[in-house]
Amino acid sequence: MSRAKRWKQFGIYALFGLLLTWMVSCSPTPTTNNAGVAEVEFWTMQLEDKFADYFKQLIAQFEQDNPDIQIRWVDVPWADMQSKILTSVSAGTAPDVVNLNPDFAAQLAGRKAWLDLDDRIPAADKEAYLPNIWQASTLDGQSFGIPWYLSTSITVYNQDLLKTAGVNQPPTTYEEWAQVARQVKQATGKYAFFTTVVPEDSAELLQSLVQMGVNLLDDQGNAAFNTPEGQAAFQYWVDLYQQDLLPKEVLTQGHRRAIELYQSGETAMLTTGPQFLNTIATNAPAVAEVSGVAPQITGKTGKKNVAVMNLVIPRNSDQPDAAVKFALFVTNNTNQLSFAKAANVLPSTIAALQDPYFSQVAATAPAIDQARVISAQQMQAAEILLPNVKDIKELQKIIYDNLQAAMLKEKTVEQALTDATDAWNQR
Repeated sequence: MSRAKRWKQFGIYALFGLLLTWMVSCSPTPTTNNAGVAEVEFWTMQLEDKFADYFKQLIAQFEQDNPDIQIRWVDVPWADMQSKILTSVSAGTAPDVVNLNPDFAAQLAGRKAWLDLDDRIPAADKEAYLPNIWQASTLDGQSFGIPWYLSTSITVYNQDLLKTAGVNQPPTTYEEWAQVARQVKQATGKYAFFTTVVPEDSAELLQSLVQMGVNLLDDQGNAAFNTPEGQAAFQYWVDLYQQDLLPKEVLTQGHRRAIELYQSGETAMLTTGPQFLNTIATNAPAVAEVSGVAPQITGKTGKKNVAVMNLVIPRNSDQPDAAVKFALFVTNNTNQLSFAKAANVLPSTIAALQDPYFSQVAATAPAIDQARVISAQQMQAAEILLPNVKDIKELQKIIYDNLQAAMLKEKTVEQALTDATDAWNQR
């Protein structure tokens, strides 16, 4: 990296830190309307198009139960959320309740941007949520978010392509996945799957390392992946790429490309959330017709990943009590179950997940219904696979950059692991 680029990057981070320091030191004045009603601004992430009626009814019910609180709902496009929340937090104009994911929220939690919820939410309320999912929104022992909806990945597979390749059952482990990749390529000339190695995109590959038995960081936060397990996992992905069992664009295109390739019939399998089955049915009905569903691919650990969406409350909210009350209402058992059914996701409360909707399905039911039950069953082994650290995206970039170099034969696997270890420990 050039000296100019380093100083530019330093300047950006320094400015960001100064803005956040200013933000958290401010003492906001509570906002009420002329009638003395508290106003709470609520941001969601690209949910209005499909769920406008749900949120209007939800908000109307809350306001009826709490006439002293008024909710202003703002839906933000997925691609714009990070920049918009960074800007609003830095400027002291953030909403009172915002829908994020723990990975990104943890980066700002490290800057004390969010309200500490441990003293504001009774233990009995916390116990309503799945314990391991609640932990996903904690940093250094402090709770900064309330779990909302969940998704565990499943394997969607093209039954026709696998049949042509002589595969009778979809793979369940990475070892089987690689073998199926060879069979599909030999029989059809197509790829079995697409897994991105773009540093800024999906963490699926990083999670696969953990599933293969790699410990990413030790208790002190230092790199712990330069081990025989780490070498074997790196070698796995390098071999697939160099043997032309992965599309070349895994180095340049993200998970969206995986969906495009599966929908066009160019790949035999897709790792995704059950909710994307609706997208496949809409965009590629012929492919959807021959699609089956199976559990998530995993490694020798048997671990399954879970993706979490949460609600956080900026520390400079001028209505913290009303914001906490609304966030708990959005995520209570009744409302989580209702939203999970509407959005084909999983709830993060224990009682809602135990509803028969997530455990009972006929053998002849459509793939999307079977996927829901498979996804819910995986919650018994599902966990947040990545370390709960604020710099997790930096760790992903370091590992992906060095893995790419090994794939392109610019480094040996051993050198890639050593360089990644040094880069993380010296960052």
